[in-house]
Amino acid sequence: MTKADIVSEISKSTGIDKTTVLSSIESFMEIVKDSLAQGENVYLRGFGSFVVKKRAQKTARNISKNTTIIIPEHNIPSFKPAKTFLNEVK
Repeated sequence: MTKADIVSEISKSTGIDKTTVLSSIESFMEIVKDSLAQGENVYLRGFGSFVVKKRAQKTARNISKNTTIIIPEHNIPSFKPAKTFLNEVK
């Protein structure tokens, strides 16, 4: 399902025009991205959590040049679904 499909479904079920729904969804995604970029987790009860995970420093190999490089510690975004969400999908 794409963002356009989600906008259409919400528009049909609520009766709100598609441009308003699209701007709301894009605002939501922007707020989640900004929060994660600042290191703040986002919790949506009954749906899941968008969290920032820290990856440790590690050594990797470039096999074409036969060299090793060090990948520094960094943060990555992650989604952890709520238990009720997991049970519905199962």
